[in-house]
Amino acid sequence: MNQRLDVTDTELSILEVLWREGRPVPIAVVVECLYSERSVSAHATVQSLLGRLEAKGCVERQRAGRAHLYVPRVARGDVIGHQLRALADRLCDGSVTPLLTHLVTTTRLSADERETLYELLRSLEAPPEKPKRRP
Repeated sequence: MNQRLDVTDTELSILEVLWREGRPVPIAVVVECLYSERSVSAHATVQSLLGRLEAKGCVERQRAGRAHLYVPRVARGDVIGHQLRALADRLCDGSVTPLLTHLVTTTRLSADERETLYELLRSLEAPPEKPKRRP
């Protein structure tokens, strides 16, 4: 497994801010999104967590004048996949079937969500398309 995608819940909340913003952001923006009041301790906490994420390779720090801006270096889907695989390993002996079955049977899915799942399952059953030959 990719160890750099092992992120804590708090680190994940910071990544969520960076993904949502979709642009390089200073620490102050992350602090404002996560804390109701700006404080020296909140700023220091976010700075420390961003440093840990940078060391893992999950974020990149860019210099903009005197400020540092942060951007994610990992995709949301990669982190989700890693976290779900780790959960399946921990709770279901590595099998995703019990995890998926539980989620689908205990969650009220909308018609759109059900159709998306049906389409996914149909695409997995379909044989791969063969490349067409030119005459």
